[in-house]
Amino acid sequence: MRNRAAGAVMGALIGDALGLGCHWYYDLAELRRDFGPWISDYTTPRPGRYHDGMKAGQLSQSGLILVMLLESVLENGEYIEADFTGRLDEELFPHLDGTPANGPGGYTSQSIREAWRRRVLEKKSWQETGGHADTTEAAERAIVLAARYAADPGKVASLVSSNVLLTQGDEAIVAMSTAYNCVLSLLVSGERLEPGISGKLMTLVQKGKLPFHSVVRENFLPPRPGDPDPPRAGRFSSPDALLTPHYAALAAVDPGISIEPAWKASLVYGMPCAIYHQLPAAYYLASRFPDDFESAVLHAINGGGQNMSRAMLTGALVGAQVGLSGIPERFIEGLENGRRLAELARELGRLAAGEIS
Repeated sequence: MRNRAAGAVMGALIGDALGLGCHWYYDLAELRRDFGPWISDYTTPRPGRYHDGMKAGQLSQSGLILVMLLESVLENGEYIEADFTGRLDEELFPHLDGTPANGPGGYTSQSIREAWRRRVLEKKSWQETGGHADTTEAAERAIVLAARYAADPGKVASLVSSNVLLTQGDEAIVAMSTAYNCVLSLLVSGERLEPGISGKLMTLVQKGKLPFHSVVRENFLPPRPGDPDPPRAGRFSSPDALLTPHYAALAAVDPGISIEPAWKASLVYGMPCAIYHQLPAAYYLASRFPDDFESAVLHAINGGGQNMSRAMLTGALVGAQVGLSGIPERFIEGLENGRRLAELARELGRLAAGEIS
């Protein structure tokens, strides 16, 4: 678990930095013109593009916020929401002005801009800062919590959903963000991203350990006449977000389905930023390349569009399966402060494994 938890965190950070230079190219011909037929490493943003002025191997704001949460958890030994939000108040928000092309990491996402406005301009509490963005920033930073608490899926769901609500107000987006991190926690615990993983998640739902409502019995058998409506284990009305990895993994292993080359998963599932485009592609790539970190993240990057989030989410899923030891050294060497970040990831792994408190 130590190695897998560290791999999940470093996989996410590497995926984030790989996307920095070639971020948000929706014209694939333009992407190939600027970076060649195959992007294989960190790149520097072109003048006038997103993240202009930053350098190859640096983290975007999403990566920087993940590190902020990572440091908070490590310094406290656990997730303390008030400590994390205090860091946002003191270390991030003073550097924002509410506009997109500004702030640490070269760009500030919609969800963070909306939280900044509610918190700084409108003086609202952190219970009122969640906005309507349908994007993946919250799912990405919560990777830290999925790795830290992987031994307790119920705690993962509870803490992740609470953290996601800080910036996302749409219950469906909170459900999908939470489901992703429930999947990731199982991988950190030693499961594989195979079609059967959704059945394992549904078993946890049936046992009341995950906060999703379901009326079906085990193996999706229908309710019997007279069966009462089961008590809700939590806030989410449907378990369907837990089923997406099953179908993405089926597509990856079905010999009758061909996505070639694999980066074209971005065309199949969608290139935009919304979480319902991002998660299926990440699940697909992590199922297709469960033991090959490099292939997984590079196909995520070369698919264009919102490739930074796609690579970050994919990198965490595959990093959890191969462990930190299975991530090519060159990706750590090329990442700014890569050695320090790898040591922080290892420390989180030791915490997740119960070796330190």
